[in-house]
Amino acid sequence: MKNKFFILVILFQTVDLALSTPKKYESIFNFGDSLSDTGNLLLSGALVFPVIGQLPYGETFFQHATGRCSDGRLIIDFIAEAFSLPYLQPYLAVKQGQSSQHGVNFAFSGATALDAEFFFQRNMGSILWTNNSLNVQLGWFRKLKSDLCSDNESCDDFFKKSLFLVGEIGGNDYNYAFFLGGSIKQLQSMVPSVVGAIANATSALIEEGAVELMVPGNFPIGCSAVYLTLFESPKKEDYDRHGCLKAFNGFAKYHNSQLKQALDTLRQKYPHARIFYADYYGAAMRYVHAPLHNGFYGGTLKACCGGGGPYNFNISARCGHPGSEACKDPSVYSNWDGIHLTEAAYRHIALALINGSSSHPPLISSPLSD
Repeated sequence: MKNKFFILVILFQTVDLALSTPKKYESIFNFGDSLSDTGNLLLSGALVFPVIGQLPYGETFFQHATGRCSDGRLIIDFIAEAFSLPYLQPYLAVKQGQSSQHGVNFAFSGATALDAEFFFQRNMGSILWTNNSLNVQLGWFRKLKSDLCSDNESCDDFFKKSLFLVGEIGGNDYNYAFFLGGSIKQLQSMVPSVVGAIANATSALIEEGAVELMVPGNFPIGCSAVYLTLFESPKKEDYDRHGCLKAFNGFAKYHNSQLKQALDTLRQKYPHARIFYADYYGAAMRYVHAPLHNGFYGGTLKACCGGGGPYNFNISARCGHPGSEACKDPSVYSNWDGIHLTEAAYRHIALALINGSSSHPPLISSPLSD
């Protein structure tokens, strides 16, 4: 009964959102990693047997795998819905002839904010999933630009009606380094470079004609099943009262504070542009703090799909691999596979971005609606 009530509440929220949000964007362009990839990794053929290309991935909404690293829709999908736009085509599908009229998704699972060279120079290159960094994705956008508009005037007209999402990205830069044994102190020295890469990409897009850009911060990684499993501690004091690892959440907050400062600098440099900070951390912590209130009766720390263990994350039996199993109702879990979130969690975060509770300034208050 509780589950049915939660679903009804979300349905009414979504309907209300669609009715109250002006249709001001005619296209969306997204850059990022697996948190917003809608099929580029799958289409690239980079993995011989990609688990994201088969169920249970995609089971909730699409009823088939789409290349999204979740059971259903992602934040980018809900944003598109809110502005009555079709789901974004992955760039590699557009290259094969799909329409780019309403925008393109350049996000690529495993992507980093920093170029691959950074990791190879530090003997971390072997762990990279892909070389399609944020800079590479910007290159894809520039290649496609001539198909979208023909001169400065038409490009300015086209892009002023577009929303650009720059991330979330940067999480993998830290994931790769942490998973190879880097300490929090060591990784803090990476933050200026990662934030600088995100800021530079945002700046480059403004120079290309973008005027409305949303730049998300990092999630509370200390509440993620993969971190809770790999960095389990015997010390009670290492955890907050919700069961998250305090030090890793502190690191995420440090990254976010540096990113917000960088965006403030960009706002001063480009006063004509509207740059939104998307507070993914705050939006996620709301349901971590009150899981039952938000309908997550299965919890917020344990993965829905996995191969066992305290957080249902097993590196040798990850979701979709032999030995793993998906929960019966992903809508009552916030964590999908130990690394990525469920559709229910992404919906929760997307609503917070659209209504302004986790977007600074609020996305719906933009003056550029005509």
